Amino acid sequence: MFIKDILCQPENMRASKLFKPDNTLAWMYLAELDWPWEALPYIAEYITKLGPALDKAEYECHGSVWIHKTAAIAPTAFIGPCVIIGARTEVRHCAYIRGPALVGDDAVVGNSTELKNSILFNGAQVPHFNYVGDSILGYRSHMGAGSITSNVKSDSSLVSVACGNERIATGIKKFGAILGDSVEIGCNSVLNPGTVVGRHTTIYPLSMVRGFIPADSIYKEKGEVVEKL
Repeated sequence: MFIKDILCQPENMRASKLFKPDNTLAWMYLAELDWPWEALPYIAEYITKLGPALDKAEYECHGSVWIHKTAAIAPTAFIGPCVIIGARTEVRHCAYIRGPALVGDDAVVGNSTELKNSILFNGAQVPHFNYVGDSILGYRSHMGAGSITSNVKSDSSLVSVACGNERIATGIKKFGAILGDSVEIGCNSVLNPGTVVGRHTTIYPLSMVRGFIPADSIYKEKGEVVEKL
């Protein structure tokens, strides 16, 4: 059945609806905010405070970069400044983490993938040719090869989030996407500025997505979002 606008309630975009707690070092921070995108302008500030408090027996510190000792970092990867990388995470060849970025445990940042001003929950994967800017990716979310977040509008105006018949102003110029837990983004999809995808939702390959997509649904194309059975 088709997802009705009644499911596109703003309350479903709260952090508590998009993510289960404790799958990121940033959870206490996110839980205090009215909307998760309010975290985006302050990621660097949060990492700067959190990094020095990390267990020195588990994390190696390189200036403003903290890397867990069990993380696997390819020699061709660029990291920093203002980055935290969690336990058992893979940062593969030619990854470009230009910071600030908080990457959780058991995550994958793949070849030729670029991260900028983003939070990746534990288990999130951006493994092939992805761009993730000014975004938050939930637990075990996955972006298929070539899929990207577009984080600035073409006219450089402030981003709003479309939710049913409502538009919620964010007051932010740079805002890519927020993916709930276990979201699957198909290959070569573009998530336009201000995209929010509810947990357990699947986006078809080659999609151009904008606004709020409810949880437990399948996005086939604009105007065709169906319930995931």
